[in-house]
Parts: sequence; structure tokens; C-alpha cells
Amino acid sequence: MKEQWIEAPRIEGNQDLAGKFHISPMAVRLIRNRAGGSEKEIQEYLYGTMDSLEDPRKMKGMKEAVTLLQEKAAAGVPIRIIGDYDIDGVNATHILLTALKRIGAKADTVIPDRMKDGYGINENLIQDAKEAGIDTIVTCDNGIAAAEEIAFAKRLGMTVVVTDHHEVPYQEEEDGSRTPVLPEADVILNPKQADCPYPFKKLCGAAVAWKLVQVLYEEAGIPRKETLKLAEFAAVATVGDIMDLTGENRILVKYGLKCLEHTTNLGYRALLAVNGLEGKKLTAYHVGFIIGPCINASGRLDTARRALNLLQETEPSKAEELAGDLKALNDSRKGLTVKGTQEAVQMIEETDLKHDKVLVVYLPECHESLAGIIAGRIREKYFRPCFVLTDAEEGVKGSGRSIPGYHMFEEMTKVKEFFTRYGGHPMAAGLSMEKEMVEEFRRAINKNCELTEEDLIPKLSYDAVLPIQYVGEQMLNELELLEPFGKGNEKPLFAAAKLSVRSARILGKNENVLKLTLENPDGVRMEAISFGDVRSDLEYVEERKQISILYYPEWNEYQGRRSLQLVVQSFL
Repeated sequence: MKEQWIEAPRIEGNQDLAGKFHISPMAVRLIRNRAGGSEKEIQEYLYGTMDSLEDPRKMKGMKEAVTLLQEKAAAGVPIRIIGDYDIDGVNATHILLTALKRIGAKADTVIPDRMKDGYGINENLIQDAKEAGIDTIVTCDNGIAAAEEIAFAKRLGMTVVVTDHHEVPYQEEEDGSRTPVLPEADVILNPKQADCPYPFKKLCGAAVAWKLVQVLYEEAGIPRKETLKLAEFAAVATVGDIMDLTGENRILVKYGLKCLEHTTNLGYRALLAVNGLEGKKLTAYHVGFIIGPCINASGRLDTARRALNLLQETEPSKAEELAGDLKALNDSRKGLTVKGTQEAVQMIEETDLKHDKVLVVYLPECHESLAGIIAGRIREKYFRPCFVLTDAEEGVKGSGRSIPGYHMFEEMTKVKEFFTRYGGHPMAAGLSMEKEMVEEFRRAINKNCELTEEDLIPKLSYDAVLPIQYVGEQMLNELELLEPFGKGNEKPLFAAAKLSVRSARILGKNENVLKLTLENPDGVRMEAISFGDVRSDLEYVEERKQISILYYPEWNEYQGRRSLQLVVQSFL
């Protein structure tokens, strides 16, 4: 599948700004492509610190939540945190549990079991809490879509505080207007509420929890260094939950990665060690693709309690044991994911599914925790929104992953009659439904789909045309100013044309790396690598005298040698 290449719009004034900030015009252009064109936005991008973050008291409900939790802590009544089983929920739970205990509250936690409980708070968990004498429930990374469940808790006489970051459910009226459907909790903290004045709306669940802790600690007179110590958990969750690394998130992650390199948390220290990352400079890649999957594997294949126990562990030997268990679980998850993805591809290719614009793939024997990962792999292969459904204890459960231009949560809301439960974001969602509804859901979601053929062509945006002879050490040093890279702050991509391929071969134990030597018309040569469908790419470059590439430059360190190489994202 060949992509459409689109150059980012050129903005005037880079030369003047380069002088002001003592960086190259190209670096200014890259920053303005990501952060915006104003001098203030560049200043924050380059030099934003934790002091630059917005006052958490601006968040709707913050004063009420802090006052309520202070009163509950002082009264000594039992508080139960109900989190979620993914990396965001686990870190949010750790942040709140640590903080509530620190201010003297009598607090414990329950993380739903993915298989038994499903996502978020439910009536069984509420009933269990009531029978255990719990007075107050605090949710994190869930709760905004649990109106019925929270109404049940209120009927039982319980206090409920919701901290969440997911989209607020709504009822679409006959005139097309939308009425928010909010749970009747005592307090709701969620910056996505329409009337919440907190300006940055893209926080993850753990970051919302951390904002609450900021004020709790300030009110309790607890030193700020303790608040900042918990920031690394919000940073890990921000990357792991694939939030945009812009604005506050970028500042938080930049700070948190530095903290994680020297973490005093025994759990993360052990997890870094077992993955060979101890003492290394950490990037968002390490969190998103190595550390994060280990935390998520706990909730996928076993119980997320293991991951929470790891973060709470105070004995080094026990932390090492738990970290080893999570890595083993993740290794097992990788194999199951490959198998499930292969089955999904075979089903699409051999049935009418291949003609659908929205793929609904039913894999009854797939482990339900892997549905989202497999949906993501299928989305990448076919560049179409994808739902992967699998049998669960009650009916069918599934996860969806979307593409730009297809707001998954809104499209699901249009056919919400098919679901017993659903929720999510523009780019991802979760759902439950009766088994007999699967095929009808597939037809309905496709019937409503307004994606055009043009929408289904992957589009790669690149920053600038940059011939390979201009790639050098100074440039790579400047690129470090743009880190951390991730969603919303992608690695810079450059275009280069009229390149001859002097050599090309497939490398790697799994034969998943294409190694090339490229030469421009002036005879300048540079090494390059590419991942993905390497056999197809090898055939493509061997058939052509000259090629164009989209690439980003990086250092290649091997056996003590450091050299420049290009990482190719696309060939033309």
C-alpha cells in the first residue's frame, strides 16, 4: 500500500526566529510545524518546565474533590479506589493510593478483572465495596460513562468521586444538538466536560489523578518534591495511553523520562533492568514499546494487580521477581498477538470483509485482552477502522482502532443500540454486545460510514525536502531539542529524491530489516534501514534506477562505533 506524501505548509519568518532562539532555521521550521507559529509557542516548546503547567485548581470540581477527600481522610472512613487494568489505570491507581495514604486516609484499591468484570466500575464491584464497609469510591481512568453504575452506588448511600479523561457520553436530540449524559457522582474531575475551564483537554487518566494530588498535597502542606516524585507515573501513563505529546503532556513526559532514568521506585527500576534499559537514556519509544507493554500484559493475560503490586513493592528481590513475571507475560502476549493477527488477515482476505470500509473481525477464540492490539495491527495493514471481537463470559467483547477522519466514538454512538456497553475516544474504543448482533453491527457501522476512497489512502506528512548531504552531526544535535517524540510530536520526516540504490539486503533474526546503501547524484553515500514489509520494499527498490524516500536521521551505535544512518519510512 503506497502512501500519499504531503509536505507541511511553509511558514515565513523562520530566519528571524532562528536568531532569537539561537537555533537553525530548519529547527525553527520543525518546531513551528508541531507547536504553532508564535514566539510564545516556540518558547514553551523549547523551555517549558513543570512550572509552566496550568494551575490544577482551574479544573472543574477540583475544590470540591479536595475538600471532600480531606473530610473523608479526617473522619477515617474507608475509601476505595477503582481503577482500570491498562497502563493508564494502573499508574493512576498507584498515584491516588500513594497520595491518599500520605494525607492519612484509610484507602485501598480494586482494579477490575478484564475477563470477569470488564472495563471500569460495575455493580458487582460497588456491591462488594458496600459489603466491605467502604464509604467512598474514587474512580480513576474510568467512571464518566458509568451513569447507571454510579446511580446504584448512590442508592446504597455511598459517596463517589470520578476522575477520568474519556469522552463524555451524550444523547443526540432530534434537532441534532447533544446533551451530555453525566453520572450523578458527588464530584467529577474530567477536563473534557464542556464547562470545565481547564485549558488543556488532552490529559490521560493518571495525569488527571496527579492534578488532584497536586492540590491535595499543597493543602496538606506536603513538600512539592513529593508531588513531582509522582509525576513520572503520570508521564509513563501519558506515553502508554498514546496521548498527544503536545502542550502540557510534552512537558510532563520530558520531565518524567528524566525522573524514570534515575527512578527510586523499585518496581520501575526492576522493570528497566530486566529489559536491559538500566542506565540508558530513555525515550518515549522505550516506554511505549518495552516498559508499557509489560505493564499492560499483566491486565491482559493475568490480573493488573500484579502490575500495581510491582509499583507498590518495597522489597528489591520481590520487585525483581514481579518484573521478571511481567516480562514473561509480555513475551507470551507477543506470540498470541502474531497468531491472532494472522487469523484476522486470513479471514479478511478470504471473505467479503475485504470490501468493507470499516472492518469488523470476529475471532471467537482470541484472548479478549488482545483484541485492541490486533485491531491496531489490522488498521495499520489495511488503513481502515477496525473492530476485533471475541467471545467473552457474557456475549461478545471487542476493541476498535481508527484512522484520521473517522471519529470512532461518535460513529459507535450512532449505532449504540447494538451495544450492552461501549466507550472510548476518536481513535480507539471498547464495546460489549450480544453474540447474535455481530453481523448486524457490521452492516450498520458500514452503512453509516462516510469515508471516501481518498480517505482510505494513507497520508504521510513530511516536514521538508532535505537532500541527504545536509544530514550531519549538528542537525542531529538540534533534533534532540524536539524530543520526546510520539503522537502529536512525531519524529521529523524529510524527503530526498534522485537516489540510487548501491546495495540492498534483508537482515535480522526475523528478517524484518532492509539495509540499504543510497547515493545521490553528487556521489554522496549514506547507509539506510527500513522496517515493515521489507520483501515488498526490496523488490520495489531493485526494480528502479532511482528512488525517492521519506526518512528521519539518527545515530547508529554498534560495537563502539557511531555513524549516521537514515531510517526510511516510505519509498517512491
